[in-house]
Amino acid sequence: MSTPPAERKPLPFVANFAAGAIAGISEILTFYPLDVVKTRMQLETGKTSQGVVGSFKTIIKEEGFGRLYRGLVPPLLMEAPKRATKFAANDFWGKRFLNLTGEKKMTQGLAVATGCAAGVTESFVVVPFELVKIKLQDKSSTFAGPMAVVKQVVQKEGLLGLYAGMEATMWRHLWWNGGYFGCIFQVRSLLPKAETSNARLMNDLIAGTVGGLVIKSRIQGSSKVPGVVPKYNWTYPALVTIFREEGPAALYKGFVPKVMRLAPGGGVLLLVVEFTLGLFRQALGPPYI
Repeated sequence: MSTPPAERKPLPFVANFAAGAIAGISEILTFYPLDVVKTRMQLETGKTSQGVVGSFKTIIKEEGFGRLYRGLVPPLLMEAPKRATKFAANDFWGKRFLNLTGEKKMTQGLAVATGCAAGVTESFVVVPFELVKIKLQDKSSTFAGPMAVVKQVVQKEGLLGLYAGMEATMWRHLWWNGGYFGCIFQVRSLLPKAETSNARLMNDLIAGTVGGLVIKSRIQGSSKVPGVVPKYNWTYPALVTIFREEGPAALYKGFVPKVMRLAPGGGVLLLVVEFTLGLFRQALGPPYI
């Protein structure tokens, strides 16, 4: 017989970490080509010449189908620790905020604050991997592979060069995770109460899907020249530069493929996480179930 939800013992940190890792790998293998198209559109200066479908056709025609998976190794290596950190940090900060506020259960405000804190934590893991991925996805890239990117960046800019775009990534993950986990909390509260495990998984898929930026790609995609101040260096000045030179529409380059990935991708993430956590509960038995 299962333990009532209110009395169930929280799963250990390692279970949340492993579930996040499995979910991250599942999501990246499914939606990676959309990420390549998004990055190409964001790195293109001036007016975008083609949309999502046109970008897909051009890449396949000129560079081959395999190009849609170029740069896959860094995000594959990144997704396990990235998603594991996202969900484990959300669980960690959730418990800390509950203790600090004296609340007995999660509220909408706490869900947003917990997500924001998890996003900042996640950004420290993400940046070096995303920098390598973006440089490999660039159409003009001549790097032989991930280690060639790392070697050149470290030689020219030092180890801190791997954290170019940290500020922009931190802001992106702070707002995104706050909105993601905040939306999940709100949508879950509005959905009918699930009576079966399949119904709970469907609710998680819906909540994650509903919950589910050009600046970061520009900063990480640009090359640095000694003694020259980079054109795209800090988030908000870069916003102003792109807005002034290319217009407001340039700030939304890659928006369509990003949304096409984020909405179902967010649903897949939460679905796989909750399904995996359910398996862990069953394997560990009472008082976890």
